[in-house]
Amino acid sequence: MLTFEVISLDCPEDCNLILGQSHFIKTVEDISELLVTSVPGIEYGLAFNEASGPCLIRVEGNCAPLVDAARDNAQRIGAGHIFVLLIRKAYPINFLNGLKQTQEVCSIYAATANPIQVIVAQTQQGRGIMGVVDGSSPKGVEGPEDIANRKSFLRKVTGYKF
Repeated sequence: MLTFEVISLDCPEDCNLILGQSHFIKTVEDISELLVTSVPGIEYGLAFNEASGPCLIRVEGNCAPLVDAARDNAQRIGAGHIFVLLIRKAYPINFLNGLKQTQEVCSIYAATANPIQVIVAQTQQGRGIMGVVDGSSPKGVEGPEDIANRKSFLRKVTGYKF
């Protein structure tokens, strides 16, 4: 038997959410070390769902509300070997390449501050993530004014371009 469920994740205000798949209990400590060494002052909550042994939700973080929200999201997803990371005072662009290179990390489904839904499949064995819906569908194609606004945003607001 196969069923599907759409789960809306909670992302607290001023936060970004990263949803990924990882394969080992060491994930919790390695991601935590990456975060605090990449972005001083980052606030985060991390939850990792084990897929064997005691099958616990392992948690770590330095901000209790974010740890609680990450845990609740991971529990609602209910799939093994996934992690939910909530961050504040940092952005995924600050460490996403390092996260992807973390030995245990298999893949990243999304890194977003948008509303996000997870499509989960349920089989007799358990649950697995089939995909995500990240934000809204496109409403059109950018024109010259939109291009100018995008370039200005990247240079003046974020400081990511010179």
